[in-house]
Amino acid sequence: MEKKFHTTEYRTLSAILIVEGILVGAAGGMAVLVYRVALNYAGNWLDRILFFIKGNPLRIAGWFVILIVLAALVGCLIKWEPMISGGGIQLIKKEINGTLSRCWKRILPAKIAGGFLCFLGGLSLGRCGPSIQLGAMAGQGVSQILKRGEDEERCLMACGAGAGMAAIFHAPLAGMIFVLEEIYKAGSRLFFIPVLTSAITADFTVACILGPSPVFRFQLRYTLPQSSYWMLLLLGIQLGFSGVFYSWLMTKAQNVYEKPKKLGQTGRLMIAFFLSGVCGLLMPSVLGGGSELIEPLTGGKLLLGEAILALAVKFLFSAVCVGSGAPGGNVFPVLALGALQGGIFAMTCAKAFGLDPAYINNFVLLAMAGYFAAVLRTPITAVVLLFEMSAAVSQMLSLSIVCLTAYVVAEWICPRQMTEISLERSQRPRMQ
Repeated sequence: MEKKFHTTEYRTLSAILIVEGILVGAAGGMAVLVYRVALNYAGNWLDRILFFIKGNPLRIAGWFVILIVLAALVGCLIKWEPMISGGGIQLIKKEINGTLSRCWKRILPAKIAGGFLCFLGGLSLGRCGPSIQLGAMAGQGVSQILKRGEDEERCLMACGAGAGMAAIFHAPLAGMIFVLEEIYKAGSRLFFIPVLTSAITADFTVACILGPSPVFRFQLRYTLPQSSYWMLLLLGIQLGFSGVFYSWLMTKAQNVYEKPKKLGQTGRLMIAFFLSGVCGLLMPSVLGGGSELIEPLTGGKLLLGEAILALAVKFLFSAVCVGSGAPGGNVFPVLALGALQGGIFAMTCAKAFGLDPAYINNFVLLAMAGYFAAVLRTPITAVVLLFEMSAAVSQMLSLSIVCLTAYVVAEWICPRQMTEISLERSQRPRMQ
């Protein structure tokens, strides 16, 4: 039950939490800012490297040697701090619930360094989960510096988690809702304002340095007519099935990695880095989080056959990378996979049912939200996140329909508890 306070106590505690929320938001925002800048450099250097080695066998061989070194370095980081493995969302939930305790001073630098090395190697990983973990660790740091108790530390860690998501997506409302929907469900009404304060502060901190530009840049010029809304149900059903398949595939990949007992963490990473080198030579668009796939898709430069091939390769490549336990999340790949499915669905409907191709971008956006809801089982966050990213008020109803349908279908096929086990296994540290 929610603890009762006298009016004076409530106002005092509320003011203290707001001030602390600002501190956590600033600290979390700075941590994510450093992480984003590091990943931007990694992505730019990777592009230059791939251009430099193209068509030169000797340079290509040298790059594969460097990839092996990168895998070994990431393996050393994970051995030094196992809690940087994977995205980190499930680990944060454990820490807030009091079942796990780790040192923020080790996780912050190790997570940033590990993410930089993985993105430099081109692994198909996301940056949302690590940003949430970085924000939560910043919240833990602020709490320990201020010498707060356990309950208040959990609150500040949750504030930091929301700040991390807001800072990576420029979506403070989605950051707050994600915390309340997934991270810290036991929070009271008193807890809402500091979480939102942290998210807004973190978003403002990052925007002051990197600007307020959205993560994915594409516009919706037209509103989908209600006569086409029956397609939204079909899309939601497809995404629900696909979301369950994604979780199953990630779990299967982890099982395959765990069978060779002598492989070890570094061996698993070397497989992922080696495959990244191959993909970098044959299909560089599947490297990283997936923004290189979304932009040509929404720009009309990706044909149906090319989109289907990219979807298949991205699926398998993501499974190898996530299953390896590399420091990185799966939210960005999930959004990219959802975008590809939405584009494929819309292009198919254009041929089969005469859908106007002008609405392809609408379905790309809707599928990103629906797939997010189906995989992470947070439909409200999905709606708000994609709404904030697109700034399209006219899409709220269609977003809600797709997300709710995808969520219900995924829940019907695979209960939430089974999905949590799948995601938790993808985040847990492995024996070296």
